[in-house]
Amino acid sequence: MLALTVDPKKAGSLDVREVADPRPAAGELLVQGIAIGVCGTDREIAANDYGSAPPGKDRLILGHESLGRVVQAPPESGFAPGDLVAGVVRRPDPVPCGACAQGEFDMCRNGLYVERGIKDVDGFGSQLWTIEPSYAVKLDPSLGEVGMLMEPTSVVAKAWEQVELVGRRSWFDPKRVLVTGAGPIGLLAAMLGVQRGLDVHVLDLATSGPKPDAVAALGAEYHSSGIDSFIAKGRPDIVIEATGVSEVVIDAIGSTAAYGIVCLTGVSPGGRRISVDVGGANRSMVLENDAVVGSVNANLRHFAAAAESLRQADPTWLARLITQRISLNDFAQAFTHPDPDTDIKSIITL
Repeated sequence: MLALTVDPKKAGSLDVREVADPRPAAGELLVQGIAIGVCGTDREIAANDYGSAPPGKDRLILGHESLGRVVQAPPESGFAPGDLVAGVVRRPDPVPCGACAQGEFDMCRNGLYVERGIKDVDGFGSQLWTIEPSYAVKLDPSLGEVGMLMEPTSVVAKAWEQVELVGRRSWFDPKRVLVTGAGPIGLLAAMLGVQRGLDVHVLDLATSGPKPDAVAALGAEYHSSGIDSFIAKGRPDIVIEATGVSEVVIDAIGSTAAYGIVCLTGVSPGGRRISVDVGGANRSMVLENDAVVGSVNANLRHFAAAAESLRQADPTWLARLITQRISLNDFAQAFTHPDPDTDIKSIITL
């Protein structure tokens, strides 16, 4: 079979190679790969910024945003041939730490977890793959063209869970939500906000192209004139920050209403310094009981929540998020620097 592979220690090593077909272990599913999504993490691995191959191997099969169809399933696994599935990315560490022992492996304390297509375990970027039934999530049949959005949706499902858990420390009745960034994470976060019946606003730099249209079609409001202009009309109760841009992060933290919650999902690059009034930020957060929480990855609960959110969503709207469908042989197109005005999500068909 063909697979998209990379040597994580060598920039420019990404290519399609013939590899041996996988043999499912006892109890595992055999899955035909349909497509993978490509995100910033994949581009970082290809650029030798991150990632590691399985122990004893030089190359890693890339791909953690998966979509496949079951070919072979053991009896009583809960799956059958033809089922549409996505794979959970992270696995708990073998020690395990306290969080992993409780199934909260997205909160691993010692860093010994592994992640398919990222850290120490091959991913889903191959024409066949295997997976334990306990780490496979069944998707509604209507999601056959867009189910690779499952993994990023699980990330925002966790982010929303974190917001709601923090909110319940006191009376919490949010109305207005600001999502900064209209990439896949931002748009899916907005979708989950709309599904919760909230007044959702999305802020991004693009003034044309698919992003404003996708927000409007969702029933949310799009803004491109800056955060100061937005908050002049009313401060949000919740901010989901999905850009990782340092200035936006700081502005988001200072923009909320009293008892505001900011959830940071974008990863900022290191090495950039900006001037911040730490005293003013501290005063505001303390006096208004504000909270800032970081959120990354997802566990089984979040994948299940994501599957339900995608089932409820309009597949036509979800299809708007996929702005490039690229064949496996043309994989390099998905690893060029995306145009922020025209690109939302690139996928590679397998």
